[in-house]
Amino acid sequence: MTPTGRFAPSPTGPLHAGSLVAALASWLDVRARGPQARWLVRIEDADTERCLPGLGEHILGQLAACGLVPDDTPVWQTQRTARYQAALDALIATDRAYPCGCSRKDIDAALAARGMTHTRHGERVYPGTCRHGLQGKPARAWRFAVDPLAAPSDLSAHDVQWTDRRLGPQRQDVAAEVGDFVLRRADGPWAYQLAVVVDDADQGVTDVVRGEDLADNTARQILLQRALGLPTPSYLHTPLVLAPDGQKLSKQNGATPLDLGTPAAALEALDRAAQALGLPATPATTTADALAGWVGPWRHLYNSRP
Repeated sequence: MTPTGRFAPSPTGPLHAGSLVAALASWLDVRARGPQARWLVRIEDADTERCLPGLGEHILGQLAACGLVPDDTPVWQTQRTARYQAALDALIATDRAYPCGCSRKDIDAALAARGMTHTRHGERVYPGTCRHGLQGKPARAWRFAVDPLAAPSDLSAHDVQWTDRRLGPQRQDVAAEVGDFVLRRADGPWAYQLAVVVDDADQGVTDVVRGEDLADNTARQILLQRALGLPTPSYLHTPLVLAPDGQKLSKQNGATPLDLGTPAAALEALDRAAQALGLPATPATTTADALAGWVGPWRHLYNSRP
């Protein structure tokens, strides 16, 4: 199989320093695999309420300004709804997905009845209220049955172990730490977990390189891959760029869009991203030379497979 990586930004704002780190990391990881490897870009615009018109094209322009040009035509999630529906239908047919009528308030009340509380930034563990029927409520979402409905006591079905190429051995009991998670939300958009699994499989992605904040999603995605009979790629989660308050730098906390208006500005932004990844500052004077110069150090630092 051709080594294939991808960068998958959401067009909710322009690229900032943190997102450029993820883009550069995924590009370098592919280039370290040799000339036959492919680097793809996917615009994750499935959540149409949060995505802004024209930003997908703007992000592609920002990437091009940095010399990060995909090896194939970018894919847009809003053009792939039929594939997501087919995956959901397959899960329903095998009793791995079911309708849920619970609101967040309902879930919090059910958790409170069990003596559990939901912290502001913590996971709201779904208690399985609708697993065996809606109990007269209208369906608000479709959820993935983390363990097969016929064998909920089979720990191996939901206790997921994998090895991250940077973080090392990882483990998550998805049933205990997440519960049955949403595949399609009440308002219609497809959930990230299902869309990313279907997209990666369809695009032949063999190596996922993304920010460390997404590592917690990996176990859920592996369970979906298994349920749909799809291959599991390798995973590498990169260091995060932090805001002055110590939180992850993001569009939500006011990350400043990158200034890439000149070749010098693009080179400077790339250099900062490379140093965030533990790569040396570049002596190069062009983005092309800088990118080429980081491939060897990346291969050494992150042990890219030939």
